[in-house]
Amino acid sequence: MSDRAGQSHRRFRAYTNRDLDKIPQLSRLSADHRRSLKAVAAVLPFRVNNYVLDELIDWDRVPDDPMFQLTIPQPGMLAPDELARMRALVEAGERAAIVAAARELQRQLNPHPAEQLKLNVPSLDGARVKGVQHKYRETALFFPTPGQTCHSYCTYCFRWAQFVGVDELKFAAREADTLVRYLQRHPEVTDVLFTGGDPMVMRTRVLRRYVEPLLDAELPGLTSIRFGTKAPAYWPQRFTTDDDA
Repeated sequence: MSDRAGQSHRRFRAYTNRDLDKIPQLSRLSADHRRSLKAVAAVLPFRVNNYVLDELIDWDRVPDDPMFQLTIPQPGMLAPDELARMRALVEAGERAAIVAAARELQRQLNPHPAEQLKLNVPSLDGARVKGVQHKYRETALFFPTPGQTCHSYCTYCFRWAQFVGVDELKFAAREADTLVRYLQRHPEVTDVLFTGGDPMVMRTRVLRRYVEPLLDAELPGLTSIRFGTKAPAYWPQRFTTDDDA
């Protein structure tokens, strides 16, 4: 882990599967381990930031460090035959074949357990309400489009389908007006949970565009607006030293 000098001025930098060779700490891993990491990251979403890499992972304990296991793709995330197949494709560098194989494996991994894409999406005037889930009576989940990423992804994430670039698998709402109209007709909803992804990846001015319509509307049943976020752990600068903290 790094020392704390200059931490207040840290600038956010994210690394994805295309940047794996740019993460200097990964040079501590064997070449074989790095090949497996790249293979898994070709199928399941990978994103980590410089704060997690520099401050949260104890590289002297890798690969057993819990934060390393939580944020860096692990070989066991794919079955042995799947891992071997993806390793061969990644090493061959055939982009189209890599994407095709990744899509095939993603479809097998049950991207929406419990049929949440079908059963939890409400309707308004005969149309599905995009970017909203209403599974529990009192709570509506809201997925604003700009919040459908995270400062760092978790290896256990059950919402990985939000991040693989397949629109039909993704929950996302470009505006809050439809949600407001839905809530006006469903006063039993007392809680709106902004989720994703992570809504706190949004800048304050963008977040305001989604929150203020809820505050300005006549929604007497709404008692709380919550934000599902890991930003205090994965990027605390969002609340301390970022430009719009």
